Amino acid sequence: MDYTKFSCTFTVRRLLRDDIPSIFALCEKNPQFYEHCPPFVTPEKIEADMKAMPQRKAGQEQDKYYLGYFDVHQRLVAVMDFIDHYPDAQSGFIGFFMMEKVLQGTGVGSSIITELCACLAQWDYQYIRLGYVDGNEQSRSFWLKNQFTDTGLRDHINDYTVVVMNRFLTKTKA
Repeated sequence: MDYTKFSCTFTVRRLLRDDIPSIFALCEKNPQFYEHCPPFVTPEKIEADMKAMPQRKAGQEQDKYYLGYFDVHQRLVAVMDFIDHYPDAQSGFIGFFMMEKVLQGTGVGSSIITELCACLAQWDYQYIRLGYVDGNEQSRSFWLKNQFTDTGLRDHINDYTVVVMNRFLTKTKA
């Protein structure tokens, strides 16, 4: 998968262990997320998340893309954990998406998601799946605004419930 095509606006690249301080700096500015999805971010948790895969994808690490979106000054503006071909061959899964705090509410996050959806649609993906923690209205509003719909599925994890959402993709004519 050529994830560099996920955006025309930002440089997209895999995040590495050396990027953990930058990822941590971005994430720690978003305490509201961790109020709903504890525990609070740590460098160790980021390193574990960079490798974490859904159980059904165990052994398929080639489908894991822990990505950073960088602006023209090479500043990290967003982090996305993307799993290819999950939950099925025609789909992708966003396991985590977080924006730089100062850019939230500016439309940048929505443009990243719009570009991702357009790219995957051109590659014949049928939908993108993700989850947000029930009660996190900021996440819910963002994903609804970006045309994701509630599937009715719920995952119960530790002390919270994850609401599962999909966005069906349509290929635009060139």
